[in-house]
This record gives sequence, structure tokens and C-alpha cells, in this order.
Amino acid sequence: MSLDTGVGDGSADGDVIAELFYPVFELLFDADGDFVGDVERKLAEARMPDHVEMYVSRALGAGLLVGGLLWALGTTVGYGVFSLGLIDPNALSLGMPAPTPEVRAFLRSLVVPTAILISGLVFGSIGFATGFGGVIAIPYSRASSRKREINLLLADSVSFMYALSVGGLNQLEILRAMATAEDTYGEVSREFQSIVNETEYFGTDYRNAIRQQSLETPSDELSQFLADMLSIVNSGGNMESFLKDKKEKHLRTSKQEREMTLETLELFGEMYMTLSLFPLLLIIILVIMGMMGEADDRLLYATVYVLIPLTGAGFLVLVSTVKQDEPGDGYLRPDGGSERLRQTSKEGLFHFGLIEAFVGTFSVFDRIREREGTYKTTQIVSAPHLFLRDNPLYTLAFTIPAAFVIVGVAAATGNAPTTFDGWVDRPVWSAFVWVYVPAYLVMVPLAVFYEWSQRSKRAITGKLSESLRKLSSANDTGQTLLESVQTVSETSTGQLAEEFEVVHAKVNYGMSLRDALVEFNNSYAVPRLARTVKLISEAQEASSQITDVLTTAAQASENQDDIDRERKSRTRMQVAIIVMTYITLLGVMAILQTQFIEVMGDLVAQGSSGGGGQAGNSQFGGGGVDPDVLSMLFFHAVTIQAVLSGFISGYIRDAEIISGVKFAVILMTLALGVWIYVG
Repeated sequence: MSLDTGVGDGSADGDVIAELFYPVFELLFDADGDFVGDVERKLAEARMPDHVEMYVSRALGAGLLVGGLLWALGTTVGYGVFSLGLIDPNALSLGMPAPTPEVRAFLRSLVVPTAILISGLVFGSIGFATGFGGVIAIPYSRASSRKREINLLLADSVSFMYALSVGGLNQLEILRAMATAEDTYGEVSREFQSIVNETEYFGTDYRNAIRQQSLETPSDELSQFLADMLSIVNSGGNMESFLKDKKEKHLRTSKQEREMTLETLELFGEMYMTLSLFPLLLIIILVIMGMMGEADDRLLYATVYVLIPLTGAGFLVLVSTVKQDEPGDGYLRPDGGSERLRQTSKEGLFHFGLIEAFVGTFSVFDRIREREGTYKTTQIVSAPHLFLRDNPLYTLAFTIPAAFVIVGVAAATGNAPTTFDGWVDRPVWSAFVWVYVPAYLVMVPLAVFYEWSQRSKRAITGKLSESLRKLSSANDTGQTLLESVQTVSETSTGQLAEEFEVVHAKVNYGMSLRDALVEFNNSYAVPRLARTVKLISEAQEASSQITDVLTTAAQASENQDDIDRERKSRTRMQVAIIVMTYITLLGVMAILQTQFIEVMGDLVAQGSSGGGGQAGNSQFGGGGVDPDVLSMLFFHAVTIQAVLSGFISGYIRDAEIISGVKFAVILMTLALGVWIYVG
């Protein structure tokens, strides 16, 4: 049975492990102790249905099994190093005084068994800590992730509830609406689902359900909000005024938290400047030691091909711990919508929209589906750039095979070096063929279509706040929401105005306003837009006069605009620091190549020829150094650093790895241009 089976999902294998090791749990832990209670709380916060006793028992089972396997491995390794003669037993000692030769001989005989025992215990302890700690860490990790998303979405969720209260919904209706808004408000909605489920399926009074959820939620902010809501419910206070105050408070809090995140990223930017220069300093030291014949060339290879990538990847992971990604995928589920909306929302490469609902009813619908497939294929072939703009990652389906084919042809025809000596003789050309050509083929189209896609989305979100203000003003004059949409489309310009015109036309041709808004949102799939559309579409079903709702949506959008402007301003400096640090590293490497390595290589070659014809090209040994090898290693180092710096820059700027593709292409091109000149 696998050790990971059943962790967090209560499968049969996991239950068997838990039952087998339950007596161990009873022996080692107090069921009412702090540790067990803390794990139980984290299981509830992570929404994992496991019983804490069985879960900890399962973790113990995983720890003991992994520990036992590693103990056996450690014992075998300990025995092997002595039996194979890798370690001389006489070189070890127990460190205990021996008064007589007999005692000394006895202690000497215990050295090998003791070393093997210690080796097994060390490996076993590491295995137990890994197995037990890894399983126990799962609910902590999930609870932390949920807390992060709840805090990010809480301000918009409170705005949504306030808009519903303005629309005339009572307390229970607001709770149900929040519970069904999982496509937009994610983990916040799931917290309200627990409240609704308790009241509808278990007969719990909704006041008690709110109180219980305030204790189980992983977010302190949501816990405080639910506690305050409960006091308003119990006292019969004005829920609308309460939600309005909370909306303003959480909008301010959200902005402050984003500012704290940006300050942390500024600190990380300064850290990166030091971390990225450390491999450079180490390379310089190793090169100098190599010229003196006192360094192992493997350390230099390890620095270039292991230390530099690990440093960049580690920093990327560090940034991801504080960088706040945009939660949600931006798609709205068509719950309660028409059949047309439900089918078109699934439309894609292999789903043909509305016709899928009728396939199998009559043969004519099967023929229509075949024709629809032909029509969609014709559309993609006739305008592939538009398809790739909407789906940038699909470029990889064309570029990756093309890159493999080009590199394969180059290698087969002898144009791409396939040996180490070939790489050393032509370091720039070999890296260009094997690395740069595939990278350009894959990354340039991806960067172009991704940026085009982001630009088309920014065309919508850029004027969203202004258009919401216009909708609010038009609705305040007595116009219905549909009439307000028409007014804004006629008095505004840009892509958003055109989309409003399309929404108005769809409603005139019989589609409901809610369905038209959902289709508009799903065509762009921007989480921020989805929250705005969700708020408006839910509120307009209660009343067409939703001026306050539109004002609230405008305030939330303006708050997001302020956060985005601040983020771009602050992260621009971080990107500049990373790029300038890389340019500094590239410049130092180029100076080493032109002013140091070549000169020292000539001196070594002259000394070798004058000293009886010793090999002047020995790599880092005997006082010699091969400038060509160093040139190749330096070029590879700056290339790897270019890729890492580019992706780190993009992730810091936009919280998306793919955003760093354009930076990576630019920095790689800079490295290639410099090394063509100096290499």
C-alpha cells in the first residue's frame, strides 16, 4: 500500500494504516492534549473531514514506515562503507578511556557496530520526521492557503453582501447568495456554505451556525466579521449600515495589506542583489585558485550548473510565499441561467456550444455538430492569431515540436556540436544552436501572444471604474440598468463600450441581462471583472434601480485601480534592481573574459612552453587554465542567470511566471550580444 494514499481523503488504505497504528497514537499522545487539539483545529480550518485521532494515527503510520525503510537503508549504508573499505575502522574511536589492553580491544570491537547503529538511527529519524511531519503539515498548509485567499477576497465579499442588502435581500437570503457565489468568492463562499448547510440540513439555528463558523474559519478577519454580524443579528440592528461600514473598513485594510506586501518585496529585491552576486564571487575565487593549481574544477561546474539555478529557484519560491496571486479563474458559472448559457460556457476546442445539448435527439443535430466542428476549425485556421491571443499557451503545441525538429536537424547535419570538445571550441555557436534557437522559437511567440492577451484584458479593466460611475449616474436619473448600459455604450469609446453595446443587443434579441453579462465576463475571464459582474447581475435581479450597488462596484474597482497603480510603481523599482544587478554581473563576466582570463591563459601557455612543453591547456590543474572552457562556463552562467532574472522579474511584477518570458528573452539577447563580441 502506498504511504500517501488516504492522506486527507479517508480512503481504505489510509484507514487501514490509521487503524493499525491507533494503539501507537494512544501510547504517545493525549487525546485531549494541546498538540491533538491544534491538529483538530487545523483540520477544521482546512475543511478536511478526517477525525483527528485517525489522522494523527495515519501520520504516525507514515512516519514509522518511512522511518523503518530509511533505517534499513542507513544500516545497509553503514555496513557497506566498512565492508567495502571506504572507511577504515581504525580511524574511528568511541572516545572512551581504556585502562587495560583487554578493555581497549573490546571498545575497538564496538566501533563498527556503533557506527552502523548510529547511521541507522540518523536515517530512521530523518525518515520518521519526514513521514510524520509531512502528513501533519498538510492541514496546516491548506489552512494557511485558505486563510490567504479569504483575506484577499474578504473586501469584495463584504461589498457583494452590502450590494445585496441594498437590493432588499434579508439576512438569510444574503447568506444563501454568498454560499452560491463560489465561482467568484472562492474560499469565502465556502465558509458561508458551511453556515447554510448547518441551517438547512442539520436544523441548526443560523445564529449558532454563524457563531460556530466564526470559531472554525482560518481567517481572523472573517472570524471577527462573523462575530460582529452575529451581534447585529442578535440585537436586531441595521444590517445594511453594518455592511456599509464593514465594506469601507475592509477596503482600507485590503489596501494596507497590499502595501505591506510591496514593502516586503522591496526587501526581497535588495536581498536578490546580494544573492545573485554570490555565485559570481565564488566563480572568481575558483578561477584564481584553479590558476594556482589548488582548486577542483568540479566546484566550478557545480557553481555554474547547480548553485546559480538553485539560487534563482530558491528566490522565486521565497517571493511566492508573500506575493499575492489573483484568486479565481475569472469564469462565472451559469447557475440558474438558460440552457444556452450553460452550454456556451463550456464551449472550447472540443465542446461546440449549444448544439451539444441536442446531440443524440435527432440525426439532424448530429450533422449540425459535425458542421459546427468544421466551422470552428475553419475559423481557427483563417484567423489563428486571434485564437492564440485568447489561448497563448497553445503556441507551445507548435513551437516546442518545431524547436526539437530544428535542433535535431542541426545535430544530424553536424551544424550543432555534440561533444564536449565541440562545445569548448565554439562556445557561442553551440549555445546558440542548442539553447538560444529553441528558446527564441518557444518564448518569443508565447511572450507576444500573452502580452497581446493581457493588453486586450486591460482595455476592459482600464475603463471599468469610469464606466461603473457612468452607469451609476445614469441609473440614478431613473433609467433601468439596461437603459444605463445603452447610454454608456453610446457616450463612451473603447473596447468596453463596444462590449456594452453587444450586451444591449443580446438583451433586445431575447437574452436575459444576467446571461448577457455572464457571457461578456467569460469571454475575458478576468477575476476582477468577474467579481464586478457577479455583484451587478445578482443585484439587478432584485431591482433595476441599483444606484448604490453600482456605486459600491465603482468604489471596489477604484480601490483595485489604486492597488494596481501602487503595485506597478513599487515593483518597477524591484524589476530595475534585478535587471541592473544582472547587467552588472554580465559586465563583470565580460571583463573577466577579456581582461583577465585571456591574459592569464597566454601567460600560462608561455610558461608551459618555456618549461619543457608541459600541457598549457590542462583544465584547472597543474597551474594551467583553458580560456575556452572558462569562456564557455562564463557564457552558460550569464545565460542561466538571464533566464532566472527574467522570470523572477515577471513574477514580482505581475504575480505570473509566464509574465517573465519577455524579460528572459531580452536579457538572454543581451547576454548573447555581449558574448558574441567578447567570446
